[in-house]
Amino acid sequence: MGRKRVVITGLGGICALGSQAEAIWQAMCAGRSGIVPLTLDRRDLKTSVGGEIGSYAEEAIDPRQRVAMGKFSVLAVLAAREAYASAGLDAFAINTARAGASVGTAVWGADAVDESYKDVFLDGKKRVNIFTVPRAMPSAPAAQVGISLGLRGPVFGITSACSSANHAIIAAVDQLRLGRADVMLAGGTDTPLQYGILKAWEALRVLARDACRPFSADRDGLVLADGAGMAVLETLEHAVARGAPILAEIIGCGLSADAGDIVSPTIEGPAAAIRACLEDAGLATGAVAYINAHGTGTKANDRIETQAIRSVFGADADGMSLSSTKSMHGHCLGASGAIELIACVNAIRDGVVPPTIGYTTPDPDCDLDVTPNAARERRIDVAMSNAFAFGGLNAVIALRRV
Repeated sequence: MGRKRVVITGLGGICALGSQAEAIWQAMCAGRSGIVPLTLDRRDLKTSVGGEIGSYAEEAIDPRQRVAMGKFSVLAVLAAREAYASAGLDAFAINTARAGASVGTAVWGADAVDESYKDVFLDGKKRVNIFTVPRAMPSAPAAQVGISLGLRGPVFGITSACSSANHAIIAAVDQLRLGRADVMLAGGTDTPLQYGILKAWEALRVLARDACRPFSADRDGLVLADGAGMAVLETLEHAVARGAPILAEIIGCGLSADAGDIVSPTIEGPAAAIRACLEDAGLATGAVAYINAHGTGTKANDRIETQAIRSVFGADADGMSLSSTKSMHGHCLGASGAIELIACVNAIRDGVVPPTIGYTTPDPDCDLDVTPNAARERRIDVAMSNAFAFGGLNAVIALRRV
């Protein structure tokens, strides 16, 4: 008996491009940028732009639950509820003991942490908010998703910097393949647009001045953004039995570590994860039509990712479409892979490659077809999503049309 097949039956998302998965996808297809001038109190910040989310319906969450939630948990719950409803699970009595959630985050509830520092160091208070710990802890989004949807199966948080969402999705796939669950909510969430986090990233000197321009020769860094994305994953057997809408199948997962430097990437680590994903999926290199690149917009990342892709795909790399949707929604850190999963699923379903916007000047070190500035129609049967993180933590996912 072969391993269990895993399919995607629902999607939810919220980021600078929109407050629902379909709105996010349509904005991607239109090549719209969600990167705007920051409205938060910038004080002495040099950073002036980010992927800010406008209004969102946090009032939809029970106030008794909301009081103990940081913003990253709120976004995760809203995205999870959308995914759950779009999968038709709100109208289907699942066995909640066999349903779980894995949610990635790269940071923590930074709003709660910043607030506590302000209370103590600026306002001289003797105490901080009683819910500071549950609002800030990295596992909170997974727990709050589980509480909100009544999930009693495997529920846990995952943190692996900018690969957190892809690691969480792959961990969910493993739960389903191993028979530990029938349904998993999986994705990521992060809210780095907080003073303390922005100051920390400024110190790294990798933030762009005004826009994210992945693969363009004039790129000058990444743009941080808030966001969350969630997907409903099910075993094919479970999805078919309940007549669920099947959006795509996850056919391959690849994991690797550079074991090199805490911030500088290698070519070999990402390449190993891509190869492992292809092997897990049983795919030849020529089968992949589209790659949603990690594509952060830093000089080193984009060059090394290009080299890693070429080292694996060889001549087949020239026939693939590539794009970095971070050029539009910004870098949502631990949520990025989940928002980019929305792009991959819909690219397969609609036959559209979303663009890399802000591209002005070809870079000979980034010589792949990066779909510059405008979306392109193309039949896509297989798509791949790359996520490469500080520490050399790499996670790659392959999806197929069903």
